[in-house]
Amino acid sequence: MLADELQELGASNIELLNRAVAFEGDQELMYRANLCSRTALRILIPIAEFQAHNEKHLYDQVKKINWDEYLTVHTTFAIDAATNSERFTHSKFASLKVKDAIADWFREQHNRRPNVDPKDPDVQLNLHISDLQVTISLDSSGENLGKRGYRQESNDAPMSEVLAAGMLKLAGYTGQTPLFDAMTGSGTLAIEAALIASNSAPGIGRTFCFQKWKDYDEELFKKIELELAQARVKPQHDIMASDIERFSISIAGRNARRAGVQDYITFKRQDFNHSEPALEKALIVMNPPYGERLEDMDSALELYHHIGSRLKHHYAGHTVWIISSNNKAMKRIGLKPDHKFKLFNGSLECSLQGYTLFEGKRIPHILKSNEE
Repeated sequence: MLADELQELGASNIELLNRAVAFEGDQELMYRANLCSRTALRILIPIAEFQAHNEKHLYDQVKKINWDEYLTVHTTFAIDAATNSERFTHSKFASLKVKDAIADWFREQHNRRPNVDPKDPDVQLNLHISDLQVTISLDSSGENLGKRGYRQESNDAPMSEVLAAGMLKLAGYTGQTPLFDAMTGSGTLAIEAALIASNSAPGIGRTFCFQKWKDYDEELFKKIELELAQARVKPQHDIMASDIERFSISIAGRNARRAGVQDYITFKRQDFNHSEPALEKALIVMNPPYGERLEDMDSALELYHHIGSRLKHHYAGHTVWIISSNNKAMKRIGLKPDHKFKLFNGSLECSLQGYTLFEGKRIPHILKSNEE
């Protein structure tokens, strides 16, 4: 999904990596990627790649970098580290060695060192170690791009904004069909759908780390922001969200208002298992309770059975996509999925399954489709 987004933005030399995408582009593309990507968490700019066999080797390699290109003695910085290595087992210790190397480099060059500010640094560095391979990058984004800023309230188990956007993209949603978020919770799926349908760039209105860099081009950034704001449109198809809990509907409504899409979503309190279609041939998305705790399993199995029954007998002509970590409960839906994807909701491995809902039995429809 992210690779497709970057290609649409004009990126070149796109390469799929492990939980990442590498690409090339200019400064304008970096600004656009931060403003427009719905599925990226961070946009990192690698500045050094090397192998390190131990902490001293890591320190020595970092000291070889010309840090004047990225920092000054008056610049604050912070280091975010992720390690997957038998040699470097503690990410905080590895980041401490990098910090020491940078500080010592500046003391040797300028008799002064920049300060560390973990909360609001001028320059955010990213340290990634995989086995012996070390990559040091500038973090152009700062705060996780998935934190859009609108979800200041949530229920017990909110879905991340990035996961919601990715789920909608996997479901083929482009805003060209009606959408029904049947168990909306804090409203994330419906809000992300409204942002897609209105062609709203999710990063507009927030700040980024690159705005503190030496080469920040404010005129270019403002031009891109204005262009994206003018490209926003009113959705052509209805978006509806419902939940059985009144407080969830209230939270979802306030989150939609903060996202600026409250006029594009109809919120309704209702029990899906007693619902009737309000939209014709809609794309239905559902993030039902997973029933992760052992004592919740029986109620989860019953809930998913009722979901499948309601879909089969009342929502013919619609398509539905359901995400859950509860594989046993998913089988109780009783429908054969057309599509299956493995996704992670936080640390939970989930299955996203897509179904086409027909009148009557499935086999005659498959035969008819093959004949056509």
